[in-house]
Amino acid sequence: MDTVVAAPRALLGHSITGPASVRIREGRVVEVVAGDPPPGAQVCGGGLLTPGLVDLQVNGAVGVDFADVDAAGMRRVVDALPRTGVTRFVPTLITAPVAVILRQAGAVLAAAAALPESGGARPLGLHLEGPFLSPQRAGVHDPALMDEPGRAQIDALLGDDLVRHALRLVTLAPERPGALEAVRRLTEAGVLVSVGHSDATGEQTRAAADAGAAMVTHLFNAQRPLGHREPGVPGVALVDERFTLGLIADLAHVGPDVVRLVFAAAASRVALVTDAMAAAGMPPGRYRLGGADVLLAEDGVPRSPEGVIAGSALTLDRAVRNVVSLGVDPARALAAATIVPADAIGEPTLGRLAPGAVGDLVWWDDDLRPRRVWVDGEVVFDAATATAADVFDADGEVVFDGAAGVSSYATATPA
Repeated sequence: MDTVVAAPRALLGHSITGPASVRIREGRVVEVVAGDPPPGAQVCGGGLLTPGLVDLQVNGAVGVDFADVDAAGMRRVVDALPRTGVTRFVPTLITAPVAVILRQAGAVLAAAAALPESGGARPLGLHLEGPFLSPQRAGVHDPALMDEPGRAQIDALLGDDLVRHALRLVTLAPERPGALEAVRRLTEAGVLVSVGHSDATGEQTRAAADAGAAMVTHLFNAQRPLGHREPGVPGVALVDERFTLGLIADLAHVGPDVVRLVFAAAASRVALVTDAMAAAGMPPGRYRLGGADVLLAEDGVPRSPEGVIAGSALTLDRAVRNVVSLGVDPARALAAATIVPADAIGEPTLGRLAPGAVGDLVWWDDDLRPRRVWVDGEVVFDAATATAADVFDADGEVVFDGAAGVSSYATATPA
């Protein structure tokens, strides 16, 4: 039986239009029609209908660290993410020896494979953020565990059949010895290579794009900064249209004026990411990121014991609201969380409302808070009936109100 969802406004591609109706059959969009809703449609009273959000960088959430995850932990994450509008996400593992990463990757993939066939957000393979990074731009990654992306190391990753088929994204520093060959090999294997945790010059960043790199991981963070003579990683990324720009819009990793600058310069290439870690959706306290301790303070920003920002407690719906609060067109902000990241990883059936796309939808209220979420055409979150379990603000107070359809997680700054 078809499911038809109608709303007064809908995000189609990079633009908001409406009214529109979306027809879903067997988990896929089969028709998108402008105009009044047809008989039998589920009519969204007000608000906005969009595709499900796609997050390319999730280290964990709701107390779960993907470096040490089991089936129950993965289920906890996939059940929680739809509250934030996320329907597809890429589990991310940070720097560790390659042998350890392979073991962790196997655990993540086993936990994902154990999920039921329906219900909750769906994992999309793996993102390896390390170990081929620059010790000069380590952030909270352990420099002692970093490695050069030599032939043996890339052979180990691509030689593991399970990992090779699941690998969607690898973040590396292109200035490291052997990195450009690694970029070429990974790209040829169908992996998106992203420049990150890098001290690369502008010239080295362009060389990475020439070799096939097509993304920048958390723009401005843990990379050679923008200079007026030496553009570094961000300067080249802002002007080189080959790059998709990952951006953590919690307004702590990147300040408001710089977020405005990024959207003014390259809005169509921005992919909002959370870089969420286990503290996302949790009260202040001690959590784990890649096996290391991280403290979530009252300001909602996770930090290492030395005070370095460590991932985030951001959620993607809050990132969208933060960007819109800065004056960015809502269609641009929402596209940055849907179609742009989907296209970056070569997923033409995700992040859009179009025939052939998966039936992932989000109905937002007028304040851009998720009211109802569908995955493969099935409702997986409804604010009218959901409970408040595990959803906290930065003070540890529950902030979910089912009757009002309000939900959010911990964040660095209020939206």
